[in-house]
Amino acid sequence: MAFTDKQESLVNSSYESFKQNLSGNSVFFYTIILEKAPAAKELFSFLKGSAAVQDSPKLQGHAEKVFGLVRDSAGQLRASGTVVLGDATLGAIHVQKGVADPHFVVVKEALLQTIKKAVGDNWSAELSTSWEVAYDALAAAIKKAMA
Repeated sequence: MAFTDKQESLVNSSYESFKQNLSGNSVFFYTIILEKAPAAKELFSFLKGSAAVQDSPKLQGHAEKVFGLVRDSAGQLRASGTVVLGDATLGAIHVQKGVADPHFVVVKEALLQTIKKAVGDNWSAELSTSWEVAYDALAAAIKKAMA
């Protein structure tokens, strides 16, 4: 099934909702990750040694990059049906940090919960599916680059 214009539009508009409260949504995103996988704190340089998730430019920058990569993946899926990493170092970075398959599941869950919070009443099954498909394609591309 091809990624549709509507799915890409849903991802793009909800990404803008995410960015409207980048600070709060970033803290929420990483809080969910650490609730589900406390040991993941060591994977993020900007969280190491901190007692809790605290707002910081690095935290916001990384969250914006993660969500932006998923948004970009939605565009690639609609245009060509596949995702190609724009940053060839992503695989090596994930290997170096010790990222494993279960981490991708946790990040996906946190990403979906964060988008749901960001869009509020605009949340729908179709919006969720659009983000899931785009995230899964990005994760597959990163895992391929990790091999």
